[in-house]
Amino acid sequence: MTAETSQTLDRGLRVLKLLADTDHGLTVTELSNRLGVNRTVVYRLLATLEQHALVRRDLGGRARVGLGVLRLGRQVHPLVREAAMPALRSLAEDIGATAHLTLVDGAEALAVAVVEPTWTDYHVAYRAGFRHPLDRGAAGKAILSARQGSADDPGYTLTHGELEAGASGAAAALVGVTGIEGSVGVVMLADSVPERVGRRVMEAAREVADALR
Repeated sequence: MTAETSQTLDRGLRVLKLLADTDHGLTVTELSNRLGVNRTVVYRLLATLEQHALVRRDLGGRARVGLGVLRLGRQVHPLVREAAMPALRSLAEDIGATAHLTLVDGAEALAVAVVEPTWTDYHVAYRAGFRHPLDRGAAGKAILSARQGSADDPGYTLTHGELEAGASGAAAALVGVTGIEGSVGVVMLADSVPERVGRRVMEAAREVADALR
């Protein structure tokens, strides 16, 4: 038996998704055409979403995603962190290196969850909240590589000394998780990262992606 759903809520969510997929906003007419509803319905949807700061309209009348979405988004990180922790703990213990989950935040990579191994004499100190450009370090480069979708991509990225002298990193992008762009990786004090670590990082990234679906 199919559960009953709210048509109005469904349309409102579709409006948000359409606006999130465009950088220049959409007019009422454009939204009306894409939703297949009349302009009056769109006006009502936008007015309601504006009351909750989820949508804003510029002087030209184009609707865009509002700042209220950012407040909702801040609550996503704790949920993502909780889902990723088992895979990160296993990865850190298996490799003996600091494991991390990194998400895209604008033009930067943001570490949102970090797990250090319990049995090593020393390891790299890496803290949740650490930021770096997407084009530096294994975590960011793995994400950029996934965006390009190259057939030659081995599925993981290895780097050395890009964020900290003497430290090497390995990371693999999260794949198939709607609305989340990120990577899982490790950072270790070594001149290079063995390929087996790259494969293990890919496995952990798949585990995290499965937990987030």
